[in-house]
Amino acid sequence: MDTRLNDYEQAVAGAIIAIDTLWGGDVNCRSGMGRVIADSYFSGKDLPECYTGEAADKLRKSGGVSAKQPDREAIRSYLATWKPADQIDRIVKHASTFEPMRRSLVLALADTMRVQLDLAMELLGDGPPVAYERCVIASTGEPAREASTKAELEQVRDLLGQLGEKVPSGSGGLLEAIDAWRGRTWVGHEGIDKANQRVISELEALVLDNFVRHLPEELKQVPRANVKFILLKEAWFSGSMNYIGRARKPDGTPEYEAEYELNASIQKSQAEFLHLVSHEVVPGHVTTFAFIQNQYHRGLLGFESTILTMNTRHSTLFEGIANAALVMAHGVRTPEELPNPEMRLGLLLSQLEDIAKNNASFYTWALKMPPEEIKRRLRSDCLASQERADKLTDAWAKHALMGRAYMPSYLFGTDLVLRLLREHGPEKMIPIFYGLRGLCDCVTIHDLVAQA
Repeated sequence: MDTRLNDYEQAVAGAIIAIDTLWGGDVNCRSGMGRVIADSYFSGKDLPECYTGEAADKLRKSGGVSAKQPDREAIRSYLATWKPADQIDRIVKHASTFEPMRRSLVLALADTMRVQLDLAMELLGDGPPVAYERCVIASTGEPAREASTKAELEQVRDLLGQLGEKVPSGSGGLLEAIDAWRGRTWVGHEGIDKANQRVISELEALVLDNFVRHLPEELKQVPRANVKFILLKEAWFSGSMNYIGRARKPDGTPEYEAEYELNASIQKSQAEFLHLVSHEVVPGHVTTFAFIQNQYHRGLLGFESTILTMNTRHSTLFEGIANAALVMAHGVRTPEELPNPEMRLGLLLSQLEDIAKNNASFYTWALKMPPEEIKRRLRSDCLASQERADKLTDAWAKHALMGRAYMPSYLFGTDLVLRLLREHGPEKMIPIFYGLRGLCDCVTIHDLVAQA
């Protein structure tokens, strides 16, 4: 295999990796703690020159523009050398020769990279403030909005009743009941390592029964959960799937390996944990990336599919797929069809956490709300645990990229994927979600649905 990048590949890799380095990211880091924009690099091709060298290494180690005290001289020197804006222009030029759907997807990718570059320039003091609305539209295709949770809270109350749980009266009664239920059904009672293995086995069995039949023979043998588990203390995330995808068998085929980091201090019920593992592993992120890598390896997808990026319309769709993974594992169209109220409650609480992410972003950047008020609302309106409310308000929402471009993507992606599943069913949608009709994002997917 020729590992050299052609001109288009150099433009895509050069733009993404240069901007990733600018933010202090390292695509070669196996931990989610070291990744920022570039979420994978599994083509088997060389890394672009902007990744290598002492200047790039120094910038990554310093934290780039997101450091408390950015090394402005080093950053400006790196920008002058590698010119990521010029690389984005080259992506746009190449995209003009692509067929319509791929052209739309690649142009949207270029637009999100411009937003992330402009956000870096804002932090550096070398560019104007980037409008919050521009960030959200670039990554989701829709305007920013606050989401109501009134209907979801009523469903939570009903499901607790079905489980025989008592909900105290008063404004904080529902949150009190959920906190108590989480405490009794906390995954830590079993041990996170044991729970991981048990849940993956359960999910794989469901996938074999309800999911695999929608795949072509070529994908049925691709490992869906070749994953190593790592526990982290004080991580800002609940769980982080880091797709590696660089190991190869003797015949050159990928091994589809990933690492799954889990926050050792998460406050999750067993039901919420089931959703988390389906989201991160099978048939969520690990499965999605493995199927995409397989199709790239067979020459069916373009190079842009191998550098999957955060804060983009790709990632919005992937978060939606992952959040609907448990529904697809059971072979049903809606969360209401899941087999028991505890499972439905776990998924519903996870959906409320998606709303918490969206609203924390909106409150922080659109409404400029004080942090303590945001935390109070995330607890009362979204039933977030105190650990989640603190992390989402502080570590997530205040981050220029996570807060303005990524946090809304969970809700937008979940609403999109669940709506498409409900309207068209898994038989039609699973091949589209997992790249069998071509790589798509949260906007271009509608073209594939119309064509199917």
